[in-house]
Amino acid sequence: MSTYQTSKDRMAEKIAAFSKFGDLGNGGITRLSLSEPALAARAELKRRCEALGMTVTSDDIGNIYATWPGTEDLPRFVMGSHLDSVRSGGNYDGVYGVLSSLEAAETIITDGIKLRHPLTVMVWTNEEGARFEPAMMSSGIVMGKWTKEKMFAVVETGGTVTFGEALEASGWIGDGKNRLNPQDYCAYFEPHIEQGPVLEEEGLQIGVVEGVVGMVNYDIILEGVSSHAGTTPQHYRKDALRAASKTILDLWDKLGAIAPDLVFTTGEIHVKPNIHTVVPNYVKFSLDARHRDMAVLAQVVKVIEELPKDVYGCKLSYEEHWGRKTIEFDAQLLGFVEEATKALGYSYKKMYSGAGHDAQYVSEMLPAVMIFIPSKDGLSHTVVEYSSPEQCHEGANVLLNALIAADAAL
Repeated sequence: MSTYQTSKDRMAEKIAAFSKFGDLGNGGITRLSLSEPALAARAELKRRCEALGMTVTSDDIGNIYATWPGTEDLPRFVMGSHLDSVRSGGNYDGVYGVLSSLEAAETIITDGIKLRHPLTVMVWTNEEGARFEPAMMSSGIVMGKWTKEKMFAVVETGGTVTFGEALEASGWIGDGKNRLNPQDYCAYFEPHIEQGPVLEEEGLQIGVVEGVVGMVNYDIILEGVSSHAGTTPQHYRKDALRAASKTILDLWDKLGAIAPDLVFTTGEIHVKPNIHTVVPNYVKFSLDARHRDMAVLAQVVKVIEELPKDVYGCKLSYEEHWGRKTIEFDAQLLGFVEEATKALGYSYKKMYSGAGHDAQYVSEMLPAVMIFIPSKDGLSHTVVEYSSPEQCHEGANVLLNALIAADAAL
C-alpha cells in the first residue's frame, strides 16, 4: 500500500497560530464557546478554508462545515472536532482534531489528490460545556439527545447570557438544512489527543480507537444532624462528613475488587452548612465509574444499591445522575485506520476512549471512528497539555491515508 504524507511544518504552524486565540501567556488558553477568542478562531478557520477554495457553511446551531468537492456525486466524508476549550485549558484538546483535519484536506487540495467523495472539515459548537452546560451540546442536539429550544435557554456559568443569545450575536447561525445528516454524509473521522497516559507509557505512536466506554454517574447523599463543634461529645454526633468519608473509602475497596481496569472517581463534594464550628449535617458526593463491559458497570450499580442505609447514625441515599452505554465504532472504518497506521510503519494499539467525544453521538447516525495521538504525561484540560509536532504530524498522516483508503472502498 503506497502512503501519502501531510506537511509536518504546516501542521505545526496551524497549532501555533491557533494557540494565539485565548492565549493566557503561560502556554495555555481559555477559549470558551462563542467568546471573543472562540469567534476569532472560527474566523481564522473560515479564512484558511476559503483560501483553499473550500465552501464554508454553518447550521442552525453554529456548527461549521467547510467542504471540498469530490469527483463524483457521492455522500461526503466529514472529519473534525471542536475549537472551544475549558478554562485554563491547552492547545491540543479538540482543536487538534480540527487542524489535523484541515491539514489532511489541504494536502489533498494542494497535492491534487482526487477523491470521489466530497470532504468536509467540521467544527462542533460548545463541545466542552465550560461556558454553557452540558458538554457535547451541539452534537447532542443534532442526534436528538435534547431539544434545541431547551439548550438555547441555557444560561452561561457565572453569567446572564443564554446560549441562544450568544449564538445569535456570533453571526454563525445558519440553515437547519445544513446539519450533519445520513443522507448527505457517509462516514465521520475524529482525530484527537488521547488525554491519558497509555500511548506514551507504552511507547506507541497511534491509538486506533474502537469505541467509547460506558459509564454510570451517581450522587450519594448522607444526612446527619448539625450541632456545635465545641460542645457536642463525639459519641453523640451524627456527622455527615465522617459518614461520607467512610462510605467513599468503602466504595473504593469494593469497586477496586470488581475489575482491574474499572476506573472510578469522586470529583465533587458538597458539605452543609460548611462552617468550621458546626458539625456537618449534609454531604453529597459524586461517583463516576467507567468500563467497556456494561456487565462490570452493572456490578458497580449493585454495590451502590447495597450500601448501608445508616452510616454512623446518618441516613444514606443515592440518585442516578446520568450514564451512557459503551459505544462501538464502525469496524470497516477501524480497518481503514489500522491499515493506514500499519502502512505508515507506526506503532499502535487498539483501545477505547474513557472520555466522551462527539464521535460517540455521531456513531448513532453515521459510521464513525477516532484516531488518538499521545498526550505528554497523560495530561489534558490543563495549560501544560502537549503533543509534539511529530505526533501531531503522524496523526494527520493516519487520517489522510485512512480517508484515501475509505474513498476507494466505499
